[in-house]
Amino acid sequence: MSAILRKLLLGVALACPIASASANVIADWDAKAVAIIAPAVPAPLSQREAAMVNVAMFDAVNAIGRRYQPYLFKQDSAPETSQEAAAAAAAAAVLTGLHPEAASDIKAAVGKYLATIADSTAKTEGVRLGEAVAAAILQARVTDGATAPDAYRPKTKPGVWVPTPAAVASVWPNMRPFALASQSQFRPGPPPALDSKEWAADYNEIKAYGSKTSALRSPQQTETARFWLAVGPAAYHQIPRQLILAQKMDILDSARLMALYSVALTDAYVAVFDAKYHYEFWRPITAIRNGDIEENATNKRDATWQPIDNTPMHPEYPCAHCINAAAGAAVLEGVLGSRTIPEVAMTSTAAPGVTHRFTDLDALCEEVSNARVWAGFHYRSSAAVGTAMGRQIGEYVVQNVMQPTTSRAVASGGR
Repeated sequence: MSAILRKLLLGVALACPIASASANVIADWDAKAVAIIAPAVPAPLSQREAAMVNVAMFDAVNAIGRRYQPYLFKQDSAPETSQEAAAAAAAAAVLTGLHPEAASDIKAAVGKYLATIADSTAKTEGVRLGEAVAAAILQARVTDGATAPDAYRPKTKPGVWVPTPAAVASVWPNMRPFALASQSQFRPGPPPALDSKEWAADYNEIKAYGSKTSALRSPQQTETARFWLAVGPAAYHQIPRQLILAQKMDILDSARLMALYSVALTDAYVAVFDAKYHYEFWRPITAIRNGDIEENATNKRDATWQPIDNTPMHPEYPCAHCINAAAGAAVLEGVLGSRTIPEVAMTSTAAPGVTHRFTDLDALCEEVSNARVWAGFHYRSSAAVGTAMGRQIGEYVVQNVMQPTTSRAVASGGR
């Protein structure tokens, strides 16, 4: 068994703490995809790739049922075409296109999955359909700008050293979104002025609670901060997979939920990096170690201050984790109709052996916001702004892509 396949199987097991995703082809292949993607590329890119997989599965299954407007693929397929074969083939083909180095393991995984479906014309046509949809999705995203060369210019003056690690996602302010009209559609106003009371409150809260050696942060708060060091679809896709199973969704509705969710989180990344690189606001480690050079007399310098872990290599404002959590929550609320959900259990690659459980989407967003303050990465106002942006983005996605067809909207009273 190859190392990649071992990672795939382990990732599926870790990502599904309540029930096996194999009861649903969409949840199953999302888990397989994340297990391949997450270790291979950084969080923003892994979220984009997860969106491509899920959009392909949706368009493949929807081409058979056609209850919703397609995301991209507009050709219909015969109603007897196998939805399971179409979804699995679409996911596998997108993954192979994105990760040719894992092609043999992906081929083995999809072969094993398809072997559980009886040979028939329906299965053959499902595979053909899934592969055609995958090709269309791959082609559509190849020039979206997500992997353009990093051209970010660190600000300096001749002869003065600056830290040299490459910035994360500096090209994403120019990436073409999946659903938003533009990258800056939900760009917020600027962060608090450095002479304001709000900035002083932000500065002093994170200085006290976000320090690596904080005496004020409780053990539970420290655990929460470390739990949410996990990023991207490996963290967030656990939630909709479990809800698909808990709600006993059919294949098409499962595919739509996963596609809306992953598109919203990807576009949330686009929007947050647009804002981050527009405002270029300083991180707490920079602000606190330079507290003697700013205008706010209430902010005292701490020359040796450190956050709980390494600060992410991109500007601070707004909070990316917060925008992701809220975008996902808004999609779930929009599709399921409530902020109260069946219990989901989340694990974290950054906190082995720890499980956090949620039945309320607001509680989830609140925990994420607190975690980023307690980790020493984000100011309180940045967390609030990120949460508000995420909710707007999630609502926009649910209302503007993959909508019910006219006949289905009428049948369900337009809901």
